[in-house]
Amino acid sequence: MALPKFDLQPLPHLDISGIESLIGNTPLLSFRRITAHLPDEVQIFAKAEWMNPGGSVKDRAAANIIRQAEHSGALTPDRILLDSTSGNTGIAYAMIGAAKGYRVKLFLPRNASPERIAILRAYGVEIVFTDPLEGSDGAIRAVRELAAAEPERYFYADQYNNPANWQAHYQTTGVEIWRQTRGTVTHFVAGLGTSGTLMGTGRRLKEYDPAVQIISLQPDSPFHGLEGLKHMPTAIKPGIYEETFADRNLGISTEATHAMARRLAREEGYLVGISAAAAMVGALQLAEEAAEQGSPAVVVTLFPDSAYKYLSDKFWLE
Repeated sequence: MALPKFDLQPLPHLDISGIESLIGNTPLLSFRRITAHLPDEVQIFAKAEWMNPGGSVKDRAAANIIRQAEHSGALTPDRILLDSTSGNTGIAYAMIGAAKGYRVKLFLPRNASPERIAILRAYGVEIVFTDPLEGSDGAIRAVRELAAAEPERYFYADQYNNPANWQAHYQTTGVEIWRQTRGTVTHFVAGLGTSGTLMGTGRRLKEYDPAVQIISLQPDSPFHGLEGLKHMPTAIKPGIYEETFADRNLGISTEATHAMARRLAREEGYLVGISAAAAMVGALQLAEEAAEQGSPAVVVTLFPDSAYKYLSDKFWLE
C-alpha cells in the first residue's frame, strides 16, 4: 500500500525567528515565605533573567553589543569577537556568535565555575585563562594587550566600556519593569559588575519617575566570593559606570549572600546564582527599612542567572 505524501514546505503563517528574538521580556517573580514578615504595602519583585536563552541577563548586553558592531561595520565575518568575562557575557557571545557564524575568543579567570567553562567549551569558544588571584581585572588587562597588538584581527567588544551595554537595559529592562509594575516601582536594586544593568535600567526608570530610588550593590570587601560582582573602590572601574549615579550604595557580605541563596532555594523554590542572592539580600534590607518607617514600597531587582553554573560550590551543603 502506498504511503501518504506530506508537504514538508514551511507553512506560510508560521513566524520563525532566530535565537535573539527570545532575549528579554522576562517574568517578574514574587515571594511568599522570605517576605512574609513584611506588611502588604511593602513588596519585593525580581526579574527571572535566567529565562533568557543563554541563561542570564548578559544576553541583553551581548546582543546589543553585537548588533551595534554589525551596524557600524566593526564586526565582520573575518574578525574574531574578543572580550574578557567572568562567564555569563562570554556565554551570551558564544551563543549569538554560533548562531551568526562568528568566531569568539574570551579571557576569563581560571577560577570561573567549572560549569561556565564547560558551557563555553561546548560552544567551541577559544578560552585564555588568567590569574585567578587577579579576578576579572586580570582578564581585562590581558585582553586589552591582545586587542591593542592585533586590532585588525579582532573586534574587541569591551563590555566594561561599551555604551551598547547600558543602552541594552535602557531600551529593554527599564521599560519592562515600568510596564510590569504598572509604574508603581519605588526602588530598583542591582549589583555592580560592568554596571550596565544599573546604569541603563536606572536611567530609564529615572526618566519615567525621578523619585524612583536607584540602589547599587557590591561586595563589602575586596576579598570576596561573589562571582561576577566588583568591589569598585579596589577594582578597575568600568568606563560606563558613573560613581555618583546611584542614590545609595550597599555593601553585601559573601556569608549573607550564600545564606540567602540557600533560603531562596529551600523556602521559595528559586535556585538562583550568587549575584541573584546578593540582590535579594539588598532588596530585603531596603524593604525592611521601608516597613520600619511605615512607608509603602515596591522594590524591584534582577536575578541575573540561575544556580546551575554554581552547583559545584561547597556553600550549598552548609
